Amino acid sequence: MKANLATHREDLLQAAANVLDSGWLVLGRETATFEQEYADYCGTKRCVGVANGLDALSLALRALDIGPGDEVIVPANTYIATWLAVSHVGATPVPVEPVEATYNMDPALIEAAITPRTRAILPVHLYGQAADIPAIENIAERHGLAVLEDGAQAHGAKYHGMQIGTGNSLVAWSFYPGKNLGAIGDGGGVTTGDPAIADKLAMLRNYGSRVKYHNEVIGYNSRLDELQAAMLRVKLRALDAENARRKEIATRYLDGLRGANVILPMVPDWADPVWHLFVVRHTDRDGLAARLKADGIATMIHYPVPPHLQPAYRDAGIAEGSFPLTERIHREVLSLPIGPALSDEEVERVIDAVHRHA
Repeated sequence: MKANLATHREDLLQAAANVLDSGWLVLGRETATFEQEYADYCGTKRCVGVANGLDALSLALRALDIGPGDEVIVPANTYIATWLAVSHVGATPVPVEPVEATYNMDPALIEAAITPRTRAILPVHLYGQAADIPAIENIAERHGLAVLEDGAQAHGAKYHGMQIGTGNSLVAWSFYPGKNLGAIGDGGGVTTGDPAIADKLAMLRNYGSRVKYHNEVIGYNSRLDELQAAMLRVKLRALDAENARRKEIATRYLDGLRGANVILPMVPDWADPVWHLFVVRHTDRDGLAARLKADGIATMIHYPVPPHLQPAYRDAGIAEGSFPLTERIHREVLSLPIGPALSDEEVERVIDAVHRHA
């Protein structure tokens, strides 16, 4: 992350200076301009900037009028924020297992999870690879359900030739610093082709107010600030080039790690991922990570414990073993280094080390 920020240092400093010189720090020109630029990038009408990715999910659910008594179908295999957003609005997350090859929500399992209380399906584009949105939308349309996509890890990813967020899609985004499109602090946003949803989101993020000191609903203080918006405008200009570099590294990994004792990611013909993470699997994940660390290769685990086994969801009563595929994935996944600042030499070192230690 530090190396990537250094690449943009001068432009980021100038953007910060522009904000300071403007004297306007919240909901000003930088935020409005970024919102329009990101909506244009996604191929949709509106973007509403909020404080972080979790708020983006929660406020989008609120904008859909989802609340207590409702159920939302979520991936069993995901970061807990997706579940937390559902809980924050008083609804119940209902998990389904992923497709093992892609780690994304399995459309074939969704209908069995639908009940009379189901209001929405919330797929996650995990690790930067798109979920099978057309299949999910077909199910949602048949059952009269909303679809809210979690795009926190997939800025610029495509499926069936379409970019995530295009048209009438409702997508929640995180702009956390480590994301493909990351600020220098927290940030989030929601893109939508529905002006009414966008207007409702803009009201909810700002104390439930359209006009200052006139509050129509019980809202939140969740606004993308001017400084982060200015940083994101700089980073957005480089997003496609940096995603392209991630794809080059991922291609090298996929070629170079053939024959290594790890399970490699699989990309469907219709998917064009942006490789937020490059995740392999190994039955001795922790041992492999330790051996790589001793060889100077830093790895990470995304994520060691699935949401249904977290203490936060103990009261949900979902026993260990209820989602065996998800649990196995979370025991085995290991993220190898990837990012636009990674050099070809560093990539080769990783490949060599995995072959020797896996």
